[in-house]
Amino acid sequence: MATFSRLVRFLAKDGRTYYGDAILPPGVTDIGKITQARVLRGSPWSKFEVTDRIADVRLLLTPLDRSDIGTVRCLGLNYAEHAKESGNPLPKYPVLFYKPITAVTGPFDPIPLSSPTLEVEGVDYECELVAIIGKECRGVSESEALDYVAGYTVGNDVSHREWQKYRGGSQWSLGKGYDGWAPMGPGIVSSKIIKDPQKLRIMTKLNGRVVQDSNTADMIFGVAETISFLSQGHTLLPGDLIFTGTPQGVGMAMNPPLYMKDGDVVEVYLEGVGSCVNTVENEKPRPRL
Repeated sequence: MATFSRLVRFLAKDGRTYYGDAILPPGVTDIGKITQARVLRGSPWSKFEVTDRIADVRLLLTPLDRSDIGTVRCLGLNYAEHAKESGNPLPKYPVLFYKPITAVTGPFDPIPLSSPTLEVEGVDYECELVAIIGKECRGVSESEALDYVAGYTVGNDVSHREWQKYRGGSQWSLGKGYDGWAPMGPGIVSSKIIKDPQKLRIMTKLNGRVVQDSNTADMIFGVAETISFLSQGHTLLPGDLIFTGTPQGVGMAMNPPLYMKDGDVVEVYLEGVGSCVNTVENEKPRPRL
């Protein structure tokens, strides 16, 4: 499994795109605040070669190139308090759905609202810890599951409640899989640094207002249990992403509901990683040729 401390992918000031190991300024833990990174050569899923070159960061991109991302698995109703606010019993087994790779985007990219999502309100935020598989595994035990994790980041499982619950025929993926609806980053912190993913503060701000504020300790199925469960009869591959569910405080559960709209700024944060900060934007119609 490749070795890095805080993996970033970035556009440098020389106009080129690199993988890098983030250089954090003193006292800074948010990877989104970096200005420099050590350039890495090679693939994330083979051994990186750490070069001596330090590059200036112009813009942080999705931490993994699309070609380095595998399957995007997501859990629903995986925080006890969120299940309670949703009016659902605690699930006996992990509730699994999938997002397409095209939903994955960068930590500062806009969240586009396409025409189907504008037909009725319902666009919601969901801060989530994302685990990144670093080496192939199948049938692993809970005790060994974290050995297969390359690292962790934070993501936003953007969801349209009307399409998720009523227009998707009970299948969640349609209401959660639109282009750009899985921003993540700003970087991937190695599992050697985050040794216990079950005691991290996680939160969301919408236009500066804290709307979700919890801890990953509230997960019903922790990361190790989730990976063990998902690997039974299924092979998990390097680059597979696992969005591990969201805590209480989603807009759907508020009275009245608090849904996102054009111009809103949403920030999802994970302790030890940093924040994704994305602006919601109505998608402009494409010209017809």
